[in-house]
Amino acid sequence: MEYKKINIITGHYGSGKTNICVNMALELAERGEQVTVVDLDIVNPYFRTADFEKLFSQHDVRLIAPMYANSNLDIPALNFDMTSIASSDGYIIIDVGGDDEGAKALGRYLPVFEKHDSQLLCVVNKYRYLTKEADEATELLADIERACGLRCAGIINNSNLGSDTDKTVIEHSFEYADEICRKTGLSLVATAGKAEFLENAPMPFPIKIFVRKIWEEFEQEQA
Repeated sequence: MEYKKINIITGHYGSGKTNICVNMALELAERGEQVTVVDLDIVNPYFRTADFEKLFSQHDVRLIAPMYANSNLDIPALNFDMTSIASSDGYIIIDVGGDDEGAKALGRYLPVFEKHDSQLLCVVNKYRYLTKEADEATELLADIERACGLRCAGIINNSNLGSDTDKTVIEHSFEYADEICRKTGLSLVATAGKAEFLENAPMPFPIKIFVRKIWEEFEQEQA
């Protein structure tokens, strides 16, 4: 994965973008880089990077989240000084809400992103509702670009079926990701998945699963 100073990660609900953000942050931290994660997801209160404050702290990753994140108040309150954040040392990873409404939050910071070395990356998942077809994923990305004023720089194929994911599941998504890239004119920057499933994957990006559904967490605890 090639990183810029500011890496903005978007994608539809269930695409796994938050898990991608967590993996990106930890990978950079393991390289000895300074990393700041910004939780800009004002749409989805269930799976968000603010949930990983303890994990980030253990790896010296700085987390910046809305004032009401991890509370029972679902209020899209943004209190970020993005100019100051962008001026800090190291890399910045921004987790953005998964539709055009969520992407609108980026618009107010557009001058900052244009001033710094930034990239918008879109996470796609063949096995999620409303993005099962390449045309659907392409249309959603166009909506996001219009909403935030940024042009996407690349596609991350994170197609998975949760705990049912295996090598075949990921390989069956290769053509889907290729079609999205052809339709958008963008490059595939990563195919994400557990390392053992990426033997034949283009641009492999081995990840660990940090974001789990409530029932998956329960099953893991009982194992």
